[in-house]
Amino acid sequence: MAKTLERFQSLLALLASAKGGVSLRKTPLGIRVPGYSSSGTAVARAMTFWFLLCAQTMAGMAQQTSAAGPTPVPPLRIGSGDLIEVSMFANPDLSGRYRVDEMGDITVPLIGRVPVVGMTADEAAATIEKLYVEGQILLPANSHATVFITEYATQGVTINGEVRAPGVYPALGVHKLNDLIASAGGLTPLAASHVVITHKDDPGNPTTVEYNPSALKPIISDVQILPGDSILVPRAGVVYIAGNVSRPGAYVLDGRRALSVEAAMALAGGGGHASAMKRVQLVRTLEDGRKEAITIPVNLIYKGRAPDVALVDGDILYVPTSNAKLITEQAINSALGIGTSLAVYRSTYAQQ
Repeated sequence: MAKTLERFQSLLALLASAKGGVSLRKTPLGIRVPGYSSSGTAVARAMTFWFLLCAQTMAGMAQQTSAAGPTPVPPLRIGSGDLIEVSMFANPDLSGRYRVDEMGDITVPLIGRVPVVGMTADEAAATIEKLYVEGQILLPANSHATVFITEYATQGVTINGEVRAPGVYPALGVHKLNDLIASAGGLTPLAASHVVITHKDDPGNPTTVEYNPSALKPIISDVQILPGDSILVPRAGVVYIAGNVSRPGAYVLDGRRALSVEAAMALAGGGGHASAMKRVQLVRTLEDGRKEAITIPVNLIYKGRAPDVALVDGDILYVPTSNAKLITEQAINSALGIGTSLAVYRSTYAQQ
């Protein structure tokens, strides 16, 4: 980018020295571009506009390039039970494989116990090199060590909750959240729109991230999962709509916005034939386990004459059938049937 701008400056300087009254002036971005004097031509004006446009476009691209950057990958750290391989340069007799004990140590020849738990492979190698030099066992030039984590005690990631196949899945190295959930068969219909991640090196501070791949605008976090981490997909809230509605069933609360009675009725397709919308029953479970029944005048909510009610997890919305409506409709249908017969009959009789 800098070389490109230098080429622009050289070309602009050439234009400034050319005939036609072209002069240089600074833009708000600090780039010198051709201006024009009162004797300048239309060509100089057009070139000025063109150079301004190109320079500002490239400056914007440079800002976007500098803003974007790869997500840093956290280093893998040694844990109790891991198997590590230590290789000593030019000293194969001091090399070997060691299992990290419950205290977080390994036992290295001529040194003894070395605490390595919580270290990266490079940090453990540097510690071993230092101990060999400080113990006057090896010279600094011959103390080079490399450490490789051959086996993790917890080589998998535990995935529980609302996935189709919960369990422990192998995950050597760093993995993406979406890949691991896909390995577990994906989410169930009752999964919430977020997941809880507990990292092995910080179990006391679980992280909650948004995760909703089935949304109109999918939300898929790029959080990184390491061996030993655990993923919990909570169950979303569910409300049940039953009775005289077009589509009775369980409806999932997505957790980001409240579901009201009016919205729930819309999801259920509205009331069915002869539904008693003025006495819809809301059954709610209280904290002590008791159930409370509330009569909701849905017909007045539709008209804006009664406040809407927000539903919570476990609510049951029951739409009854109006017997009075059924009796009235049966009477009307019977009368229509009789009227039609009479009309047909009279029409037939008149033709005779």
